[in-house]
Amino acid sequence: MRRRIVSKAAIGCAIIRAAHPACVPVARASRPRSFASAGCVRRFAAASRKWRGHSGPRPFALGTNALRRLCLPAAPLPSITSRGSRVALVCLLLALAAAPLSAAPQPPAAAPRTPDPLDAGFARMYELQFPAARQVFDSYIHDHPGDPMGQVSLAASYLFEEFNDHGVFTSAFFLNDKKLLGGIPDPGHDADQARFLNADARARRMARRLLKVNPNDAIGLYVLTLATGMEADYQALIAKNDLSSVLLLHRTQESARKLLAVDPRADDAYLALGAANYIIGCLPGYKRFFLSLGGIHGSRSLGMRQLKMAADDGHYLRPFAKVMLALAALREKQPGMARQLFSELHAQFPKNAVFTSELAKLH
Repeated sequence: MRRRIVSKAAIGCAIIRAAHPACVPVARASRPRSFASAGCVRRFAAASRKWRGHSGPRPFALGTNALRRLCLPAAPLPSITSRGSRVALVCLLLALAAAPLSAAPQPPAAAPRTPDPLDAGFARMYELQFPAARQVFDSYIHDHPGDPMGQVSLAASYLFEEFNDHGVFTSAFFLNDKKLLGGIPDPGHDADQARFLNADARARRMARRLLKVNPNDAIGLYVLTLATGMEADYQALIAKNDLSSVLLLHRTQESARKLLAVDPRADDAYLALGAANYIIGCLPGYKRFFLSLGGIHGSRSLGMRQLKMAADDGHYLRPFAKVMLALAALREKQPGMARQLFSELHAQFPKNAVFTSELAKLH
């Protein structure tokens, strides 16, 4: 079959005739062209000039090289002043618009996420199975001796167990200002506290070594943020050293911001930011005033927004962020949010007696 090329000028003429038949004389249907004639180009230019005073919609251009190369079977150009011809033209234009989309190569499917051996350890920890969690973390440390993630995860298991033993993650503790802002009444000094401090210190040393080589190392920043935040929690609730805790919270905020600048997907960092903002925002006014003189500020509303970001999109710390957000919601008289969060936690970790108990209180 004989084929011909239709230029963009010819298509432009056809569009103008379809939209504004009064502007351009109807072309003779029996005049086939192999290329756009000079007359067609002149009529296209004249139509554009006439359009400036026309009240109808502006003709649109299809100025792509692909249209110049478009091959169509040789046939007379039909008159497009009739309704049927205009419908045919619209169908043609839709086909031209869809053709590149259908021909475009499809992007490759995303590769499945590689299983993370630490996920199993954190799952055991949120089920309150701390010895089983530490077996996973110890195995990871053995297999990855240079990765500080193993040490910081081990430290988290000791601190989380200590807090669980003293009911820190319950509404009875979190809604009591004397406990939340004054610390655990009688924490004692057991071996697990020393193990936490040792693992936490090792994690921070390893993270600093990574950051000495590359200040933007995402793993180093993540571990430093988590380890410093846990030490701040330890100083506040167990050691009861308020000044040290606040200074560590401030350092945690700084490293969390650096981490998010390097890796915006590290949503676990929002837990550190949110917890710091919320706890500082809960302090008495005179304490917040003196802290503000040193450039340390807190906001309960901002803290809750940041906790929600970690609860929505975090990784290892997502369940912990949900716990913090649920307890903060109870303090802020938002029981519906707390109920939803504890329902999700109970569904994910049915063996956690704390989640079951807190959910029962909200029904």
